Amino acid sequence: MSEKLETKKYVFTVEGETEQWYLLWLRDQINQCENRKYNVSIEAKVQQSPKKFYKTVNAKTTPEVFHICDVESNEPVHVEKFRNILSEMKEAKTQKRITYSLGYSNFTFELWIVLHKRDCNGILSHRRQYLEHINMAFRESFENLDQYKHEDNFKRCLGKLTIHDVREALKRADVISANNEKDGKVRLLYKGYTYYRDNPALSIQEAIGKIFKDCKI
Repeated sequence: MSEKLETKKYVFTVEGETEQWYLLWLRDQINQCENRKYNVSIEAKVQQSPKKFYKTVNAKTTPEVFHICDVESNEPVHVEKFRNILSEMKEAKTQKRITYSLGYSNFTFELWIVLHKRDCNGILSHRRQYLEHINMAFRESFENLDQYKHEDNFKRCLGKLTIHDVREALKRADVISANNEKDGKVRLLYKGYTYYRDNPALSIQEAIGKIFKDCKI
């Protein structure tokens, strides 16, 4: 594939380093695809506050941003944190004319990672229960999520993934969304953004799917 391909740019703000490492890995995987129609530039900044980020950029250079974050739980402290994020995303449009799109995971980003290898359709009662799914999906034996999130360990898991696995994750995520709709789960609306109160649920696939569609891979 010619190196003269036009480059499409995508800007993300993310909650932690695992999300950042994943997106940079995804960039490299896409740019290695022989059948791609475009190269990809992905900027992934670790910044939990959309407001702190949008204050540093302008709509001309950064008209659209995807924010990747977790719902974490229905506990008041996590609900308030999540809604504050949505409020800041809304402010970006009204104050800076920057469009912020939401890519959430309920409970956590680990749901999206697991979906690359296997289904994860059951309801969990706590975030730490993703550890079992991570270990089964990647044939690992991490003792806790902090160990899994260590850079060497997380990147070893990424090394077991391919662009095909990303496509499978997109399909599995869409199944979860379809099942939630079919089952009549409560979809909440706040500041113009919608999300499901109960897990499993996610919308990160919308951002990743857009990149795939734009690049025609």
